Amino acid sequence: MEEIAFTMQLKPGVAAEYQRRHDEIWPELAAALHAAGIRDYSIYLDAARGTLFAVQKRLPGHTTAELPGTAIMQRWWAYMADLMETNPDHSPVVVPLARVFHLD
Repeated sequence: MEEIAFTMQLKPGVAAEYQRRHDEIWPELAAALHAAGIRDYSIYLDAARGTLFAVQKRLPGHTTAELPGTAIMQRWWAYMADLMETNPDHSPVVVPLARVFHLD
């Protein structure tokens, strides 16, 4: 299984709302992520900096590259855009992270 990590950035003062929206994640979005091959997805918050740290585990042959073109992903990004630093298409600004250590 492939594992990736990345950061995203919240706007100031919105951490509680970000948490609330994810506590109520849309079932159709969760289904789309699962259908694309994501089997484990965690997001952590550095509250002092507003930085989100995300880790995804994805199945071989995953189709995550197709998610940005789906209607559900477009709706979610628009819904979250007021809370995060985003690109012009409302997708979150993502900074990929390189693994420098791993221990099983």
